[in-house]
Amino acid sequence: MHDPQDRRDLIQAFRILENPGFVARAMNAIGMPFDWLMSRLPESLTRPVQDAVTASLHRALELAISTLDQGKAGRRQPSNRLHKLAAAATGGFSGFFGLPALAVELPITTSVMLRSIADIARSQGEDLRQVPARLACLEVFALGGSPVSEDSSDSGYYMTRIALARNIQEAAAYIARRGLAEEGAPALVRLIAAIARGFGSTVSEKAAAQAVPVLGAALGATINALFMDYYQDMARGHFIVRRLERKYGAEDIRESYMVLVRKVEGGALPEAIRRPEPPTRKARRRRA
Repeated sequence: MHDPQDRRDLIQAFRILENPGFVARAMNAIGMPFDWLMSRLPESLTRPVQDAVTASLHRALELAISTLDQGKAGRRQPSNRLHKLAAAATGGFSGFFGLPALAVELPITTSVMLRSIADIARSQGEDLRQVPARLACLEVFALGGSPVSEDSSDSGYYMTRIALARNIQEAAAYIARRGLAEEGAPALVRLIAAIARGFGSTVSEKAAAQAVPVLGAALGATINALFMDYYQDMARGHFIVRRLERKYGAEDIRESYMVLVRKVEGGALPEAIRRPEPPTRKARRRRA
């Protein structure tokens, strides 16, 4: 990359995408131990969470293809705060009524998140009139912010993209031919299942944090605001990388990204651009 700003943007994306996952960031922000949180996750929760995740992603796929705003790319800065407030409101509802409300709340929250992700995509130059760009918005739900892989051969971010690539390509080809006439079409089912694997684990963590009686009502809005904040970050990192790929080529950007991976693993990356620690609660409040 010949542009210094583009190099800084790639470093920013790297720091975002290789951050600790949602639960580490959320627990740091609200001061709740991870082990205590997960011990409050009832065994009976697994199936309802997965059902809610699948229904939410089906709804998100429908919204992505049929109703996403097709406004001009890069027209304005994304409305992150407005979307975060909307997510907090739905989280407060879910927290008040407990886990049974998850099936109602999660599709609404996911739809709000998709709008926010699309807003961020547009700000990074994505043309949402194109089906692949819309599916790239859905791809964000699969990003788990995994840390750099132990063998330095790849990153959590690129491993996820590689795993999804064929499913996205097949789904895009199917939608181009037939639209969403058959929601049960194998190409679409495979795409939803692939995204659900990553998104479902994060939703389970979110649900666990809201599962405690009384505390669920108190924390519902906060957890959902953090949930939205997390995926807004993932979207920003993802679409920065895609913008740079359009400018320089996918292979060149991946190689530049992997140079950062190897430098972190070797301890050679300056402290100023290393992967940051999860922000404190006070820092989260200032940022919001």
